[in-house]
Amino acid sequence: MGILSPVAVSRLADCFAGYGLPTSVQDKIMVDRVNGKVCPIDTLLQKMALDKKNVGSKKRAVILKSIGQCYENHATFVTDEDLRFMVGRDAKVYPFDTQPREFTVVPPGSKSVSNRALVLAALGEGQCKIKNLLHSDDTKYMLHAIQALQGADVEWQDNGDTIAVTGHGGDLRATAEHLYLGNAGTAARFLTSVACLVKPEADQHHVVLTGNARMQQRPNGPLIEALRANGRDIECLNHEGCLPVRVACSASGLLKGGRIELAATVSSQYVSSILMAAPYAEQPVTLALVGGAPVSQTYITMTIEMMAQFGIQVTPSKTEKYTYEIPLGRYKNPAEYVVESDASSATYPLAFAALTGTKCTIPNIGSSSFQGDARFATGVLRAMGCQVHQDEFSTSVQGPPVGHLKPFGHIDMEPMTDAFLTATVVAAVAPGDSTITGIANQRVKECNRIAAMRQELAKFGVEVSELDDGLVVHGVQLDMLQQPGTGVATYDDHRVAMSLSLLAGMCRAPVVVEHRRCTSKTWPGWWDVLHSQLGVRLDGCEPRQESPAASVPPPNANRSIILIGMRACGKTTMAHVMAQKLHMQLLDLDDYFEAKEAGVSIKQFVHEHGWAEFRRRETIYSREAIESHREGFVISTGGGIVESPQSRAVLQAYIRQGGIVLHLHRDIAHTVSFLQNKDTVRPAYDEEILAVWQRRRPWYAQCSNYSFFSPHASTHAQIRQLRAAMGRFVDRITGNTCPLPTARSYFVCLTFPDLADPAVQPQIDAITAGCNAVELRVDRLVAHDTDSVALQVGLLRMYTNLPIIFTVRTQSQGGSFPDADTDSLAELVQLAFRLGLEYVDLELSLPEGLLDTLCSKRRFTKIIGSYHDPRGLHRWSSPDWQSKYQLAVNLGVDIVKFVGTASCAQDNFDLEAFRSAHQSKPLVAINMGLQGKLSRVLNPFMTPVTHSLLPDSAAPGQMSVRQIHQALTMVGGIKPLKFYVVGTPISHSRSPNLHTAGYRELGLPHQFFRFETDDDSKVFHEVVESPDFGGCCITIPLKLKMLKYATQLSDSAKTIGAINTMWPIGDGKFAGTNTDWIGIRDSFIRNNAPDTVSGNGLIIGGGGASRGAVYALHQMGCSTIYMVNREFNLLKQIKLDFPADYNIVPLNTVDDVQKIEQITLAVSAIPGNVELDPGVKEKIQVAFQKGSPDGKFLVEAAYKPTETPVLKLAKSLGWHTIPGREMLVNQGIAQLEIFFGGIHFPYQPIYDAVVNE
Repeated sequence: MGILSPVAVSRLADCFAGYGLPTSVQDKIMVDRVNGKVCPIDTLLQKMALDKKNVGSKKRAVILKSIGQCYENHATFVTDEDLRFMVGRDAKVYPFDTQPREFTVVPPGSKSVSNRALVLAALGEGQCKIKNLLHSDDTKYMLHAIQALQGADVEWQDNGDTIAVTGHGGDLRATAEHLYLGNAGTAARFLTSVACLVKPEADQHHVVLTGNARMQQRPNGPLIEALRANGRDIECLNHEGCLPVRVACSASGLLKGGRIELAATVSSQYVSSILMAAPYAEQPVTLALVGGAPVSQTYITMTIEMMAQFGIQVTPSKTEKYTYEIPLGRYKNPAEYVVESDASSATYPLAFAALTGTKCTIPNIGSSSFQGDARFATGVLRAMGCQVHQDEFSTSVQGPPVGHLKPFGHIDMEPMTDAFLTATVVAAVAPGDSTITGIANQRVKECNRIAAMRQELAKFGVEVSELDDGLVVHGVQLDMLQQPGTGVATYDDHRVAMSLSLLAGMCRAPVVVEHRRCTSKTWPGWWDVLHSQLGVRLDGCEPRQESPAASVPPPNANRSIILIGMRACGKTTMAHVMAQKLHMQLLDLDDYFEAKEAGVSIKQFVHEHGWAEFRRRETIYSREAIESHREGFVISTGGGIVESPQSRAVLQAYIRQGGIVLHLHRDIAHTVSFLQNKDTVRPAYDEEILAVWQRRRPWYAQCSNYSFFSPHASTHAQIRQLRAAMGRFVDRITGNTCPLPTARSYFVCLTFPDLADPAVQPQIDAITAGCNAVELRVDRLVAHDTDSVALQVGLLRMYTNLPIIFTVRTQSQGGSFPDADTDSLAELVQLAFRLGLEYVDLELSLPEGLLDTLCSKRRFTKIIGSYHDPRGLHRWSSPDWQSKYQLAVNLGVDIVKFVGTASCAQDNFDLEAFRSAHQSKPLVAINMGLQGKLSRVLNPFMTPVTHSLLPDSAAPGQMSVRQIHQALTMVGGIKPLKFYVVGTPISHSRSPNLHTAGYRELGLPHQFFRFETDDDSKVFHEVVESPDFGGCCITIPLKLKMLKYATQLSDSAKTIGAINTMWPIGDGKFAGTNTDWIGIRDSFIRNNAPDTVSGNGLIIGGGGASRGAVYALHQMGCSTIYMVNREFNLLKQIKLDFPADYNIVPLNTVDDVQKIEQITLAVSAIPGNVELDPGVKEKIQVAFQKGSPDGKFLVEAAYKPTETPVLKLAKSLGWHTIPGREMLVNQGIAQLEIFFGGIHFPYQPIYDAVVNE
């Protein structure tokens, strides 16, 4: 509203924050306190209408004129629009008023000048009263850091308009606090050099500077290298050349000095950083800028002139270009220093005038300014047709008539890089091309600004072409400017936000600018100026989402993951699975501890120093390791890390910052047995293991946001299943969510009371046949405590790779869980979220507040909002179903599931009418009972089914997948299709047996035929184009020839360069893929090979099948793929055809083979019915002798004969061999699942059909 000064607003906000009070409805404290409950802005305004300060329908609020003084003697009327803007996260900018007028704007103090002034005053001697200091996030970070380092005393005067800084003459002291600098580039770069002047304090011998995620990506390397070369010890704790950094203190608190060479082609802030610290060196500094002309020379000049005002004269070298001589000395603080207004910020009101044909005057920035962006009006806007007047101290711009701006051709904006964004939005409505160069450094600012402007201007219908060091704006006529339908993103970048707010106002309809508060970095009052001084209508709005409860967190990306848990809980196994799956490195904190203690083992350390000292140092080292490895690592901790309150605080803070802390757990009895009988490496506990677990158990829960329960695994098959379950779990918790089925789909409802029953596992594959998911009915389990339920989930994850639906069905909803025990139900649902399950069924009959709370904690789990009417109280035409549907929509559930009870056939038809009228959410709608079976047949999405092998069905009237398919076939719901194997020779192909067995198991009416030919045209016209074509399996010689008929190819098909599967996708189009590689991969995995390896692979052969093998081994993680073949030239061509990172190494001679590394996986892709060439056999034999002692597996691609010569040779040398019929079955099952929308086909009956002649 422009009444209270930005300085006062900033001070009040700091006060509120200090007391833990929110200042917006988006504050985390506010969101946490309402448990993510949805509160739309308009609802909030309705509540405000009840306030007693109001007069009738007019809302009133107490408004401050200054701190301690009200604007009026009574509450002031405030419009809903103003209130909505203050509350909303995003700004809605209405079209600008372009009537001729004049205005004067005084921008806030320069961020660049403000942070330089703070550094110089802190390093200087005496008091300096700084006026017009920018009050923003960046200057707050700088002020806090200076005070934390005891560099100055700070006092606010003149109601906050003046800050008195009394410098301590460069006497800085180390602090244990990690100095957080947000995304403040000036603070980060300046303080890197200032930290080199810090002296140790007590036990503190270093300073740590850190920032937010973006700041930890922005470059600081040249500055760090220059300071290291000058003798300073600086350690990059995450990525080399970026924050966070640890700077070692020296007793003298001085730089070494002398000649310092610095590369300054990325940021002039590197130069300013060393310049300002240089007087405090042991000897005078010669700063030489190497590598070419420095970027943003004007900012270097600014620093030198400011240093002169604080008593230090920098002299440019007369003999060496881009070199400066800095004498030794101490800054002498001037009594008063007035920060010049920010020239970059001044570009926005000046650009407003240019766009709207109005006149704007900036009264305190003119030609005498040493800020480069002060040239914006004369260098850019004048060339675009604006009238510009600039004297020594002020600048005025009169825009041309609206729509008459001219493109400026080409401008090198290197002296004013930050202003390029403003120039870009003005050029957007100047028809023609405007080229900006010299701004390469803008790619590494708060965001990649060049890419951001290209992406966002495209939403306005304006094309931008990127250059190596700039961009070209292809401006359009004003009436061609488009309104971005969903608003524009700001990338948490203040300059992006302010620039786009200008272009938004030139549209003919309102435009939403997201995350408007990011402008607080340099101009907290920008929106006030735009509204109050420039007369722009603004409104507030909410983010584009259904509700806060419906939101999910962003994927984990490369953020490090921390593992906690008791000894022997599976942390090592999980760490390796995660590292391979996510391409991360491993960091074991036990190893880190021992490295810090000069190699002393933990067992020896505890023996010599005791547990108490171990815990103390463990806390220090773990905090240090986590802080310095925040990206790209799986961090495995010691079991007792939670014993220390300080370590618990570190883990909890990591979770609050969006990180994953995973608790690994297994049956405690197995853990105790292992630790008592087998663990001889680690020190013994001082107390009973069970007592240790009971004490730590609540701490593990408090310090983690995910859990994984590992069932006991003793056989190779169980270990393989456990690792596969871990891999799928890792996918889920890192954001690789389970996609909803798009074709007819089913889930089976398990009714076993205990999945640990040995009879259960062998039946799961058959029970889940035809299904897209499996439901765990928790209410039907024998025990409902969290440990027992976690075990059941862990077992089910090992038994199947299908997504799991976690359901606790209450008695009133047709289940067996007590209705009144909502606390236990909520605890179980939250357990499901912690376990990273794919789906959770939430009953819509639960209290709405509880539903809101649970939905807000969902993370990546999809919510099924369900309601059951087992007593048949509600007809489908009643408003009760509509009410529940609306509740589900408001909650933001992913799937709505409604189950009624049919008393007659009409109930099924009423249900279908309801379904057709409610399609905004995926809907499962069925009726229970005998009369309701028709509804189960007609329901197309995620129909719940049963199976004859289950103890009983979960609901009256449930049918099996086979029964539903048979019923659909009888009533014409499934069209019988024809499938084929095509190629030659195929007379002995087992594909017909394989696919027909699959159809039979699921009750499908389809047929499978052989079509023998080598003519691809004949296949396409006689088979593929037939109206009843369902799909075909392609074999030699057609795998390459049929490529041209596929309008859509999978990534595997594109890379392999051949297809073995084709199917229709509608509109006369066909898709192609290659499942050979899946057959190879799954054959390895089914035989207990790891699904991801870190070793090497071998392929024998150079034909078409070998290409699928190459792809399979690369997907499984083989770092090098060796190839042997009789025709060496074929191998050279394969190497050329695949990407270089596949690292294919063709082997030509026995000597070549002798030099290879150990092999873990091998594939034979040559005909099995011919004897091996003696030369090839010798190479294969030598290669097999290189098999890994940790496990070596061979898959044979040929399925006739059962034992090929290569397979016999491998078996004789101790390899685990897998015959070709397994690959045939696995690739065929993959084809079936592709043809039928991803439903699960059972392995054993299909395998039996293939191998039994």
